[in-house]
Amino acid sequence: MDWQQLHLQCAKQDVDLAESLLLEEGALSISLEDAGDQPLFEPLPGQSPLWDEVILTGLFTADNAQDIEAAAQTIAVQVNARRVWTTALADTDWEREWMSHYAPIECTNNLWIVPKWMTPPNPDAINIMMDPGLAFGTGYHATTRLCLDWLTDQDLSDKVVIDYGCGSGILGIAALLLGAKQVYSVDIDPQAVLATKQNAERNEVDGQLEAFLPEDFAKAFEAGDIPKADIITANILAKPLMELAPYLATLIKPEGGIVLAGLISEQLDDVISAYQPWFNLDTRHSYEKNDNHDDSHWHRLSGTFKG
Repeated sequence: MDWQQLHLQCAKQDVDLAESLLLEEGALSISLEDAGDQPLFEPLPGQSPLWDEVILTGLFTADNAQDIEAAAQTIAVQVNARRVWTTALADTDWEREWMSHYAPIECTNNLWIVPKWMTPPNPDAINIMMDPGLAFGTGYHATTRLCLDWLTDQDLSDKVVIDYGCGSGILGIAALLLGAKQVYSVDIDPQAVLATKQNAERNEVDGQLEAFLPEDFAKAFEAGDIPKADIITANILAKPLMELAPYLATLIKPEGGIVLAGLISEQLDDVISAYQPWFNLDTRHSYEKNDNHDDSHWHRLSGTFKG
């Protein structure tokens, strides 16, 4: 089956109306994307921030293409659209199309991230087999790579690691494959908790990794079922990282190591100030440019607990 796509560019205050009108016309799905180049930072749990200018794309079956062409102009007037256009979309094997966007990634110190359906390019390396599914943190983002690179430089032998904001579980799994004894992973998203457990099983480290929602983790820690960590990893965003500073200080052993990521350059000093009462964050590191991307605006901070 082929498909018809109707595209509308409008201001963010008109997005809700545009979505309703597209659904009334029979749209099977609606996607939103940035109409310019406006970054969105710091979404809080439950929030869905939008760009000032948004492109909505409604997906329709091709058999009503003429009706969609006619409806496009009517919808455009109602939502004050800046632009409106339609495109045809040929059917394809969507699962294979999605999978084609992923490839093995070589990190530092012989660590690789490999999509679960692919053969590791270097079987003798430390290979993390991952499912790039719904949870954040599959190794394709600069902030995850920054944390992975830091982990490969640590002595993780017999260490306890807490990964706060675990996403897909990649940092905890990497820590175990690099020699850690036990990992406790935490995330506010139930999908992330599930993905972490599945990826841990895929990498045969599920016996050493436990994943929790924050409230369940807090109860287990307060009950003494979870020990203080030798190392904490937290790849989140600046605002929640700053709010977490006093809490993370209660979870770590004296002189324990910590790495924070998800930071842009303008946020580094504020994060350092938030952690200063408890941690010496003495190392800054930025992601380097490569042939495909310029992710150099992303940074990590690392250091030790003062206690």
